[in-house]
Amino acid sequence: MSTIAVDAMGGDDAPGPEVAGAVAAARSSDIDVVLVGDERRVQLELDRIGASNAPRIRVHHASEVVAMDDNPSQAFRKKLDSSMRVAFDLVAKGEAAAVVSAGNSGALLGHGVFVLKRLPGVERPAIVTVFPTPDGSIVLCDMGANVDVKPTTLAQFGVLGAAYDRLLHDRPTPRVGLLSNGHEDSKGTDLTREANTLLRAAAEHPDAQFEYVGYVEGSDLFHGVCDVVATDGFTGNVVLKTCEGVSEAVFRMVTAELKASMRGRLAGALARSAMESLKRTIDSSETGGAMLVGVNGVVMICHGRSDENAIMNAVKAADRFVSRKLTARFAETLALHARLWERAPAA
Repeated sequence: MSTIAVDAMGGDDAPGPEVAGAVAAARSSDIDVVLVGDERRVQLELDRIGASNAPRIRVHHASEVVAMDDNPSQAFRKKLDSSMRVAFDLVAKGEAAAVVSAGNSGALLGHGVFVLKRLPGVERPAIVTVFPTPDGSIVLCDMGANVDVKPTTLAQFGVLGAAYDRLLHDRPTPRVGLLSNGHEDSKGTDLTREANTLLRAAAEHPDAQFEYVGYVEGSDLFHGVCDVVATDGFTGNVVLKTCEGVSEAVFRMVTAELKASMRGRLAGALARSAMESLKRTIDSSETGGAMLVGVNGVVMICHGRSDENAIMNAVKAADRFVSRKLTARFAETLALHARLWERAPAA
């Protein structure tokens, strides 16, 4: 059975949500969790929620904390006993199988690269996430780890995203699209045009594990055109945050409209179950967090404001990814398409 290392001091309200979420995951799914952080504060939180002797939970002391405003490289070099660093070290030493943290995302990326190391052939690790659409969930890669990328790196994001989707959603041949400002091959930038060529060549290989649908526009994401969207981290993060904001705004507007009149309130009462189900669907805490792909280990990155539910779901997702040997599958997929990165001209 795998053990999940939770950075208990990473989030904005740590260690409360981290401790409660870890305990909930351990109780509901029989997952072993090690809470890494200030032992006194973590133990006090365990006592507060009545989980002092909770089975499958142990505490590993770490004397330092990586703050949200810490410089990522300095945090890695100087805070050797931070809860984040210790959690990554546990995975590197084989004492844990995955890391879950709601801490500084830049520092998380740095620790992933320098402690766990990149998988063979990976140019840059990426953050991959899933968000709901009317036609099912769609995978987005990258959503914030890399602002400036090479064409080969962007093409790798499509391959990594497809591997993630194939294993998460059991789709044998995910449809991959490259985010652009139009469908024609002439559209986009020099970066997207070169990545477009690489992905098209990769998909034409007899052993390709995805279908490439070419360029997709922002509106295509909600019309079932593709299962995976490859983009640079800057654009991906803007797209994700915009989608989250729009979905929350629409939900609030619909709720307000239903409460505006007696007829609306009656309709709202009848639709309450559906509305609650929809709210859960668009609630980011239900997915828990995003995965850092391309490093030699499972790393779940949670929002700094993650609550107990988000942490619990991130721990469960990490355990599921470990059991499915996701890291090894990523390595196999990258090796299959290695010729693309080897033959591409240096940027």
